[in-house]
Amino acid sequence: MLISPYLCSVLLCILFSLIGINGTQLILVNNCQESLWPGLLGGAGHPTPKDGGFLLSSGQETVIDMPDKWSGRIWARQGCNFDENGIGNCDTGDCSSQLHCRGMGGAPPATVVEMTLGSSTSPLHFYDVSLVDGFNLPVSMKPVGGGIGCGMASCEVDLNICCPSALEVKVGERVVGCKSACLAMQSAKYCCTGEYANPKTCKPTLFANLFKAICPKAYSYAFDDSSSLNKCRASRYVIIFCPPK
Repeated sequence: MLISPYLCSVLLCILFSLIGINGTQLILVNNCQESLWPGLLGGAGHPTPKDGGFLLSSGQETVIDMPDKWSGRIWARQGCNFDENGIGNCDTGDCSSQLHCRGMGGAPPATVVEMTLGSSTSPLHFYDVSLVDGFNLPVSMKPVGGGIGCGMASCEVDLNICCPSALEVKVGERVVGCKSACLAMQSAKYCCTGEYANPKTCKPTLFANLFKAICPKAYSYAFDDSSSLNKCRASRYVIIFCPPK
């Protein structure tokens, strides 16, 4: 009997909950119909796990033990080709043409999972899915357990299908990404910078409202905290690229 990759990840989560592993774990699952190359970037003063990038084939999953108080971001790269030295490029999310990002961020547009983790003595974790840097594929982050109030951060719809033509990023005839208004317009008003660098002056644009209507559990612009930022005390989280509908 064949078992779906998603069911495998659920069974793996249950196993981990039974054996009681300390610290915080991230379980990354590739439910897409293509290979992905997740990129990882630690925030200032934080390490970058797994050298910043690795291959995650379709149907595969991996478990990453995260250090206490880690803060950073994770995104998926698509359409990558690397040589034996780890040099190459990706259609989306590329980090300076390297397999191992090693402190470099991904080129937008890319759907980004952001988090600030707690510790055993202060176990509250904060996390979100952000479209501020645009979109390349659906993703979700969900706690395993954690109790009341633990929500799922996600953008589970393929925004590339309904991306406005002005925001499309194409490889050949295929739309592989959808730019944010900031990336497309390159102005302070759309990027929430300069005189717009506060919630009173920076308001959601037409494009941000479009993203929000389709993906209500994701950040659509810089100050979209009230409906997008999640907090939880779980010790394990499942990040699924192309989550099942």
